[in-house]
Amino acid sequence: MMQYNLSRNNMIKKFLLKQALKYGAKDLPKEQVAMFEKMIDKNPKLFETIAKEMKDLEKSGKPEMYAALDVMKRHQKELQELMADDTKK
Repeated sequence: MMQYNLSRNNMIKKFLLKQALKYGAKDLPKEQVAMFEKMIDKNPKLFETIAKEMKDLEKSGKPEMYAALDVMKRHQKELQELMADDTKK
């Protein structure tokens, strides 16, 4: 039963991440949105971490844009690896 709850929680988190992506990326081409969705599927934990770190920086007074840039720089290597994996296929 515990495994089912963990799996269900992960599915819910992925769904919420994808919905947030769709809302935030409504002006992006569909291909880019699809690429980000695949990246979220591959490593949802990374995107949860990014979201949490951005939120923490914003709470400390950093503007959203600068918080996003700082966090993306911190996770640049992981993001590049996910993007490279996507383009290889």
